[in-house]
Amino acid sequence: MNDRLSKIKLLAMDVDGTLTSGEMIIFNGHQIKMFNVYDGLGVRLAMTYGLRIAWITGNVSTAVTDRAASLGVTDVYQGARLKTEALDDLASRYSLSLTEIAYMGDDLNDLPAFEHAGFTIAVNNAANELKDRADMVTTLSGGRGAVREAIETILKARGEWDKAVEGYLSELRREQESKTGPEAVA
Repeated sequence: MNDRLSKIKLLAMDVDGTLTSGEMIIFNGHQIKMFNVYDGLGVRLAMTYGLRIAWITGNVSTAVTDRAASLGVTDVYQGARLKTEALDDLASRYSLSLTEIAYMGDDLNDLPAFEHAGFTIAVNNAANELKDRADMVTTLSGGRGAVREAIETILKARGEWDKAVEGYLSELRREQESKTGPEAVA
């Protein structure tokens, strides 16, 4: 598994049930979704260290647009009933083979993408049909850190996780120094 994971250059994922728990609130005609901060940091680390991130969802929501923008995710496909078309578009856009693309999902609508991507990841609370076909099943549930777990696993397989953590710590130290001066960072 690690050999295949080490070749992954792009992680595409479903949103509802993968980046979120799958629950949503409709308030005054607007969808409200909850995203996990651990997943958010994982997405930022992934993109900083060369793992492209794409979101592919059959739904259309301003909450998804806003969360993607806040994390710097630019490859967002909303209203995508045929997720395989989005995977093909990503492969073409970034000159990748499908074996270099991992797909992460939670439900039956993700099955075609599972049959298409080079490596597949199901969240712990996914439909059994997905878990049975997955190359990896996370220990965490969708919307509860599963995306971060998958990203960490991929970056470790690529030998980049420790570098990502150190880079993140350096970034935090630089931010602190810029606010308080170098003497404040011990």
